[in-house]
Amino acid sequence: MTNLESPWAELLTEIGQADSAESIEAIRLKIFGRKAGMLTEAMKDLGSLSVEEKREKGQFFNQVKTTLESALSDRLDSLRSAHVSKQAGEGLDLTIDLPEQDRGHLHPIHEFIRAVEDVFGRMGFDTAEGPEIETEDNNFNKLNIPETHAARDSQDTFWIKSETVLRTHTSPVQIRYMQEHKPPFRMICPGKVYRKDSDATHSPMFHQFEGIMVGKDVSLANMKHVMEAAVKELVSDDVEFRWRTGYFPFVEPGLEMDMRWRGDESQSREGKWLEVCGCGMVHPNVLKNVGIDPDEWQGFAFGFGVERLLMIKHQIPDLRQFYASDLRFLKQF
Repeated sequence: MTNLESPWAELLTEIGQADSAESIEAIRLKIFGRKAGMLTEAMKDLGSLSVEEKREKGQFFNQVKTTLESALSDRLDSLRSAHVSKQAGEGLDLTIDLPEQDRGHLHPIHEFIRAVEDVFGRMGFDTAEGPEIETEDNNFNKLNIPETHAARDSQDTFWIKSETVLRTHTSPVQIRYMQEHKPPFRMICPGKVYRKDSDATHSPMFHQFEGIMVGKDVSLANMKHVMEAAVKELVSDDVEFRWRTGYFPFVEPGLEMDMRWRGDESQSREGKWLEVCGCGMVHPNVLKNVGIDPDEWQGFAFGFGVERLLMIKHQIPDLRQFYASDLRFLKQF
């Protein structure tokens, strides 16, 4: 694209002048780095724009992303070809059969989380992170979870000491975010969580991405539209899902989303359907606990299991395969 605006056009020039794989990687981090990448920072402002401006800017940033990724890939291929040609000129025998060379890549879980941040980022959601060691207050109390709730038992939760736990969900990140930001806002918080459970669809440590959207007129209809649009882009356009009523102390009303197993149903421990998400309208007590007036503001919250979405997407019957470090499994991705 020759019609890119500055400073994006300048990046194309910089890529074209890169003379090593190391400089290509440095430019990639400069553009796409999670902490301070130029495109990452630019996309953070989308949430404050009008719907029309958000659509226009989102399309432009997608065009910028595609163009710059292609330029980086082309330049890296060019540098590698030049290196091989130089070696051939120095007497390299190109007829010798070389052993197959392994190529490193992201673990499928982390690659999926990147996709989650991209999809929700284009819908105006901030991405936030928080500590994995949490206070009982943030993990349970402020989320309207009663002191007698079974989730607080030592059979379910990893307690470090009397008032500190390994977080059982990423909801404490939502609590911290709501205490630091004034509504309206929307955010997601991906990360590791810990529960005492282990079988084909559960793990003592697994990954979630949760989200929350608070505004004056936010409704369940908004929630279902956002979640269905995201799932179709992250998993498949033709994915089948169903909604069920559910109970969670921090939302009212509460819903659960199930997705249909896409492979041989006999391989799925839970049969035709697999629960992938709990969600609902944020309970008024939770809003009060973080200093937001529930008479003025309302919102929805949701929490997806990353591994379970990947199980549906790639027809993986046992969640534990993600953590077995079996290269035969990982090389498929």
